[in-house]
Amino acid sequence: MRKYLLIGVSAFVLGAGTMAYVSPIAQATSASKGETYKMLELFGDVLQTVDNQYVSEVDNKKLIEAALDGMLTSLDPHSGYLSPDSFEDMQDTTRGEYGGLGIEVTSEDGVVKVISPMDGTPASRAGIQAGDYITAVNGQSVLGLTVNEAVKQMRGAAGEVVTLTIAREKTDPFDVKLTREVIKPKAAIARMEGDYGYVRLPGFNEKATDALTASINELKTKNPQMKGLIFDLRNNPGGLLDQAVGVSSVFLDGGEVVSQRGRDPRDIQRYNAKPGGDILKGLPVVVLINQGSASAAEIVAGALQDRHRAELVGITSFGKGSVQTVIPLRGGADGALKLTTARYFTPSGRSIQKTGIAPDLEVAQTKDQAQDIANRVWFSEASFKNALNADEGKSRQGVHTPAEAPPTGFDDKKGDFQLQRAIAVLKAGSVEAVPKLPKPAAKIAEVTAKAAAAAGKGPPVEKK
Repeated sequence: MRKYLLIGVSAFVLGAGTMAYVSPIAQATSASKGETYKMLELFGDVLQTVDNQYVSEVDNKKLIEAALDGMLTSLDPHSGYLSPDSFEDMQDTTRGEYGGLGIEVTSEDGVVKVISPMDGTPASRAGIQAGDYITAVNGQSVLGLTVNEAVKQMRGAAGEVVTLTIAREKTDPFDVKLTREVIKPKAAIARMEGDYGYVRLPGFNEKATDALTASINELKTKNPQMKGLIFDLRNNPGGLLDQAVGVSSVFLDGGEVVSQRGRDPRDIQRYNAKPGGDILKGLPVVVLINQGSASAAEIVAGALQDRHRAELVGITSFGKGSVQTVIPLRGGADGALKLTTARYFTPSGRSIQKTGIAPDLEVAQTKDQAQDIANRVWFSEASFKNALNADEGKSRQGVHTPAEAPPTGFDDKKGDFQLQRAIAVLKAGSVEAVPKLPKPAAKIAEVTAKAAAAAGKGPPVEKK
């Protein structure tokens, strides 16, 4: 039987192994088993009562599937039950081709929330943004549905129009019409930015490592004097574990990429880059990350940062550092369990979970984003009420003024400020050497608090 390791927010990771991977769990005592059997009997009694007395006829199969999913989602945001159809959809996603709108989503308090739109898809072209809530599909509310149920409503035949109702901060709910397409996530996008190569990786599907390698080799062949590379992992929601290791191997010559640690402290599995890698032969690399960089993207960014192979520019990543093992039931005929079984750690031992990967140079993409970071808690893995802890006593950075933001007069719609700063780092030779820009203007909340303190209406403001 195959097991599947998930390392994306809503993408899936294939791995080799057997059920034995999740079987060494502490044995329950006889007393606890007795209590468990008693509760299972209670479940049967409730199901029978609902079946006999509910106001209309019920589908017991759907009730049991919902109960299974509820049990698993109570553990953490990423555990759950996959119905046979959902399990098949998962396999389609890992193959890198499926029908839909091109949105990576999760669930927050019974509401479907957008992690990020995927490059070149209907969702991206329609202006769907990370942090948007999807409240209805074709006029039908999806509030209270599981992510799998909501995604099922959004997927369908290519060419059909779908209307999503979007709730976004500071705006009234609005409808967006999108036309379904066969989603074929681009494996890599490459070009030159002056003397420096640029490669964007939108996700970690089965083609990621090969596509990245081909893109870099093509850039080098056409531009033999290339001085360095910008590796863009912004809004990359993750994907396959073996591809995260493979992508890291493109830049590293052996050594650890990531470790996976389960319930037992002795249960540590390490993943290493392939010897003889680093096809750039030491050319400097800057990695771009943002709040939509999750899981596999965080593994790669953290590995390159810890191994001093690249410096990171952008804003702190999403913080999804837990491992989901997908266990097929009867070969997938009864669906599968998606169960969190471990956490991921960078080569230096940092937990990715909740805290995310912090950049070496913090740069807000827009002036509005800088204000958002300064005035409210940014949506991340830490936003979930039942998210796993980092397991090392650390917490995610709260509201603060980012180190850099676009200056007055910069056109956010035409220019890519984070990319410009990445190029500046490459030209200077390091984050330490690059001339720093003036810190953004004081955040609105800080100005208000200072005014209140001066008037004797509030506590003094702590300077940072």
